[in-house]
Amino acid sequence: MADQIPLYPVRGAAAGRKRAAYYSAAGPGPGAEWPSRYQLEGESAPLDEMPLMMSEEGFEDDESDYHTLPRARVTRRRRGLEWLVCGGWKLLCTSCCDWLVNICQRKRELKARTVWLGHPEKCEEKHPRNSIKNQKYNIFTFIPGVLYEQFKFFLNLYFLVVSCSQFVPALKIGYLYTYWAPLGFVLAVTITREAIDEFRRFQRDKEVNSHLYSRLTVRGKVQVKSSDIQVGDLIIVEKNQRIPSDMVFLRTSEKAGSCFIRTDQLDGETDWKPKVAVSCTQRLPAIGDLFSISAYVYAPKPQLDIHSFEGTFTREDSDPPIHESLSIENTLWASTVVASGTVIGVVIYTGKETRSVMNTSNAKNKVGLLDLELNQLTKALFLALVALSVVMVTVQGFAGPWYRSLSRFLLLFSYIIPISLRVNLDMGKAAYGWMIMKDDSIPGTVVRTSTIPEELGRLVYLLTDKTGTLTQNEMVFKRLHLGTVSYGADTMDEIRSHVASAPSQVQSQASGSNTSSTPPRTAQSSAPKLRRSVSSRVHEAVKAIALCHNVTPVYESQASVAGEAECAEVDRDLSDENRAYQASSPDEVALVQWTESVGLTLVNRDLTSMQLRTPSGQILTYYVLQMFPFTSESKRMGVIVRDESTAEITFYMKGADVAMATIVQYNDWLEEECGNMAREGLRTLVVAKRVLTEEQYQDFESRYTQAKLSVHDRALKVTAVVESLEREMELLCLTGVEDQLQADVRPTLETLRNAGIKIWMLTGDKLETATCIAKSSHLVSRTQEVHVFRPVCLKYYELEFVELACQCPAVVCCRCSPTQKARIVTLLQQHATGRTCAIGDGGNDVSMIQAADCGVGIEGKEGKQASLAADLSITQFRHLGRLLMVHGRSSYKRSAALGQFVMHRGLIISTMQAVFSSVFYFASVPLYQGFLMVGYATVYTMFPVFSLVLDQDVKPEVALLYPELYKDLAKGRSLSFKTFLIWVLISIYQGGVLMYGALLLFDSEFVHVVAISFTALVLTELLMVALTIRTWHWLMAVAELLSLGCYVASLAFLNEYFVVKRLENAFRVCHGMVSADQDPILCGPGCPAHRPVGPLCHRCDPPLIPPPEGVCRVLCHLRMAGFSQASSCSKFT
Repeated sequence: MADQIPLYPVRGAAAGRKRAAYYSAAGPGPGAEWPSRYQLEGESAPLDEMPLMMSEEGFEDDESDYHTLPRARVTRRRRGLEWLVCGGWKLLCTSCCDWLVNICQRKRELKARTVWLGHPEKCEEKHPRNSIKNQKYNIFTFIPGVLYEQFKFFLNLYFLVVSCSQFVPALKIGYLYTYWAPLGFVLAVTITREAIDEFRRFQRDKEVNSHLYSRLTVRGKVQVKSSDIQVGDLIIVEKNQRIPSDMVFLRTSEKAGSCFIRTDQLDGETDWKPKVAVSCTQRLPAIGDLFSISAYVYAPKPQLDIHSFEGTFTREDSDPPIHESLSIENTLWASTVVASGTVIGVVIYTGKETRSVMNTSNAKNKVGLLDLELNQLTKALFLALVALSVVMVTVQGFAGPWYRSLSRFLLLFSYIIPISLRVNLDMGKAAYGWMIMKDDSIPGTVVRTSTIPEELGRLVYLLTDKTGTLTQNEMVFKRLHLGTVSYGADTMDEIRSHVASAPSQVQSQASGSNTSSTPPRTAQSSAPKLRRSVSSRVHEAVKAIALCHNVTPVYESQASVAGEAECAEVDRDLSDENRAYQASSPDEVALVQWTESVGLTLVNRDLTSMQLRTPSGQILTYYVLQMFPFTSESKRMGVIVRDESTAEITFYMKGADVAMATIVQYNDWLEEECGNMAREGLRTLVVAKRVLTEEQYQDFESRYTQAKLSVHDRALKVTAVVESLEREMELLCLTGVEDQLQADVRPTLETLRNAGIKIWMLTGDKLETATCIAKSSHLVSRTQEVHVFRPVCLKYYELEFVELACQCPAVVCCRCSPTQKARIVTLLQQHATGRTCAIGDGGNDVSMIQAADCGVGIEGKEGKQASLAADLSITQFRHLGRLLMVHGRSSYKRSAALGQFVMHRGLIISTMQAVFSSVFYFASVPLYQGFLMVGYATVYTMFPVFSLVLDQDVKPEVALLYPELYKDLAKGRSLSFKTFLIWVLISIYQGGVLMYGALLLFDSEFVHVVAISFTALVLTELLMVALTIRTWHWLMAVAELLSLGCYVASLAFLNEYFVVKRLENAFRVCHGMVSADQDPILCGPGCPAHRPVGPLCHRCDPPLIPPPEGVCRVLCHLRMAGFSQASSCSKFT
C-alpha cells in the first residue's frame, strides 16, 4: 500500500504537471531520489535571494544523468598513426604514469560493508588504521623531498650547477666558499625550518593518536589508543570527548535516548546537533547485552557528504528479525565532540575513510607569485648570460679549445644571476613576518608560513567563511509582526503583558467550550474565522514560536555540596540559572530565548513531549506527535503536538517566506513586510498553524508511516504526504532575527571592495541564511541586482561557472561541504587570473585555507584547527584590512624593490667584467678575486640593500585611507619585464661608465685599477640605495655608514686583494702558463715576446699550450704597469 501513495500532490494542476514531468525525468534506479532536492523554480520565483548554491550529490549517485547534459560536437575519431601523432602519445604516457602511480600507492576501491557489533574479526576486508597523519614526509623522503622542492626552480638549480662546476679544475674561477657558502646557507635554513615544522606536525599527530578510549568487550571495558581502534569495535565516548572515528550511535546514558554533539570542527557550525540512538539497542536493559544479541550494521561505501547517510541495522536473533533504517541522525562522525551524556557506538569507518579526513585536502608547499616572477626573470638573465658568453667566444674567433673558453665565460658572468638573491629574499620574508607579529594594531597575529608574505599584496579573490568569520553566530530577536500591529525592541513590554493576560482568556474559552457537546478541537477549528483580540493573537503567535522548533533545554548542576546535587527533578527543571538551550541553529535558540523573555518558557523536552511554563508558573504539557525537520529543499520545518489539557491537535509550521507564501491563507501584508525586514538586514521566518481533528491526524499518520516503510522513492513519498497537510494554514506572525556581525565587518568589506578585491562567501548554511548575512554585512549592496542559480554542478560546468562568477563583484556559495570549498578555490586558480586568499575559523575551512594561495585562519569560538593550518592567524576579521592594505602592500613593494636591486647589483659587476674582458682582448679572467666578490655581496653592500625592507612609500594611515592604492599591485607593475629592463639598462650604463672611466681616467695608475674601480662600484651601490629610499629609517643610515666603514677598513687590512699582481696571476693560471700554487713567471715556452724563465708548468693540459698573443700583450701591459724591473715588450709596444 505504501507504494500506491501518490508522489506529486501539489497545489494546482499546472504545478502538478510541471513537478510530475520533472520528477519522472529522473528515471528509476538509485539516482531517482535526487530530483526532489533540485526542483525547478517557477518563472515567478523571486530573484532577491542570494547567489550560488552548489552541490554534486545529485550527480554522484547515477552517472547516467550525465547523458542528459549538453555535449560538445562529436568529431571524427582518429585511428592508428594519426591518433598517435595528434596527441595520442601524450594520452598514452599519461595513462602509463597513472597506472604506475596507482600501483605504487596501492589505491584500494571503497566498498560498502557489513559490520557486526563487537566483532571486528568478522570484517571481510582489511580497513585502514585509525591514525591521523598530517606529515608531508617520512624519514626516508624528507631530504629528497625538501631538496626537490628547492631545486625544482630554475634559480636554485642554476646556483647548484654553478657551484658544482667549481670542482672542475679547468673551470675554476674563484674559491669554493664564494659559491657554496650562500647556497649552503639557504639549504641549511630551509631544511631546518622544514624539519621543525615536520616535527611539530609529528608531535600533534602523536598526541591525537595516543588519546585513550574505552572499548567494550565481553570481559568488560578495555583502554585502547585512538590509533588502535578497528571497524566493528564498540567504543564508549564520554562527555566533552572527541569522537575518534565514524560510528553508528547505539546507546546513550540520557533517558530520552538522544544526545547532543558539537560539530564545529567538521561543518563549522557552533550549534549542538541532536543525535538519536538506535532504538533496538537503546531498549536493551544493560550495556553487556550488546554482546548477547546477534546484530550487524550495513553501511554504504565511504563518501564525502557529511550531511547524509543511508544504512540499516539488523538484529537476526529475534523472531521475526528486526530491521531499522539508519539516517544521519544515527551517526557520530569523527572529529565531533560529545556535548551531553555518554555514548556507545559501533565503528564503521576508520582513518582515511572517515568523513573528516576525506573532506580534508593534503597540505601543499605554497610558492608566492613573486618567486615565480623572479624565476622567469632569472631565465631571461640566463639567456642574456649565454648570449654574452657566445659573443665573447665568437669575437675570439673560436681559437683553441673554444668550448672551454665558453664554459669559463659562463662562469665568469654567472654573477648576472646573483646567488645572494635567494638569501636576501628569504631574510626579507622573515623580516616581514616579524613586523606583522609586532604590529600593535593587529594583536595576536601569528605568521606560520614565512615564505609567502608578499601574496598578501597581490590578492584578487577573497574567499571567506560566514559563521564565526563574518558573524559572531549570536542571534537577537528584533521584530514581531502580526499583520495589523508590529512590535519592536522598544515595545516588548506590551507583548509580555499580553502573554500574561492571555492564559486566563484561553482557559475561560476552553471551559466554555467544554460545556458544549462539541469537542474542544472542533470548536477551536473554527476559531481562525472569528475576529480575536490582540492579546489572544499575540499569545497564539508566542505559543507557536515556543513549540515549533528543535531546541532542547539542558541543565547543568552547579551545586558545590554533594547533598545539594541530589535535588528533585522538578526543582532542577525549573531552575532558570542552570538552564541553557541547545539546537541545530542559532535562530532557533534566539526565538526560544525570546519567548522566555516575554513569559513563556521552555522548561523540558524529550523525544515525545515538551513542557512550557507560563508567567503565572503553570506548566503546560504538549505531546510531540510528529516532527518535520528543516531541509534546504523544503525551507521550512513543522511539528504536530497534542495539548494535554484540551487534547487539541495542532500542526505548527514555520519557514522562509518564499516557501510559506503559497501555504498560508490569503493576505495582503506578508510580502511587503518581509521586504521591509530584509532591507533592515533581519532574517525572517513566517509562522503558521492548522488545527487537525482526530480523524484527520489518524489518516495522516497511517499514510505517513506507510511512506516511511516504502523501499523505493521513500523521500518523495514522505514529502508528498507531508505536503497534503500544508494547505490553507492560518498565518500567525512574521518574526525578524538579527545575526550579530563581527566588529567592523562592514567597513572592512568596504575597504577590501574599494581595493579591487572580489569577495566570495562560501558557507555550509542555507540559502536564506547566507542571503541575510550578505545583505546585512553589505557584501551585496541594495542597488545591486542579485541572481540565484540552483544547483550548480561543478563536476560538468567548471569553466561556465568560473566565467560567469568572476564577472560578479560578489558571489555567495551555499550548502558547500569542506571539499567543495577547496574545489572552488582550485577552480579559481585554474581558470581565473589573480591570486586567491581563503579565510575561515573552523575545521571545515581547513581544506579551503590549504588550497588557496594564501590562507588566513581566525582563532575563535570554533577552535584553533583553522588557525593552525593557515599561513597566517588573526584574532578578528577586521584585522584583515590592515593586514592586506598595509603589510601585504608593503611586503610586495619591498620585495620587488629588493629583488630588482639585488639583480642590479649582479648586473653592474658583470657589466664591468665584460668591459674589462673586452678591453683586454676578451680574456676570460676575473676582474675581482677571492674575498672581494664575497665581500661585495655581503659586508660591503648587503646591509644597505637589505635595509630596503624598512622602506615605505606611504604611511600606514594613508594606505588604509586610500585602499585604491592596492589595485595596482594586482597588475604586478612593481616587478615586471618593463621595470626589469629599466634596471638592466641602468646597470649596463653604470657598469660601463665605471670600468671605462677607471681605465681612461687612471691610465697612469693602472696598477691600482682594481682598487679604483671597486671603490667606485661600492660607492655607486651605496648612493643608489640612498636615492631609492623613500622614507628614511635610522637603521638605514646605520647600514650605510657601517658598510662604508667596513670597506674603508678592508682597504688597509686586505691590501693584497686590490693590487694588479692578482690579475697577472689570474691570467697565467687561467691559460695554463703556471700552476696555481707556483710563483708567477713571465711566460712559458712558445711566448713570442719573452724567454722562458723559471720552472716549467707541470699542470697544463695539454702541456704548455702556447698562449694567444692577446694574453701575452696583457701580461706585458701588466708587467710594465706594475713592476719597474720588467723589460720592454718590443713586439707589442
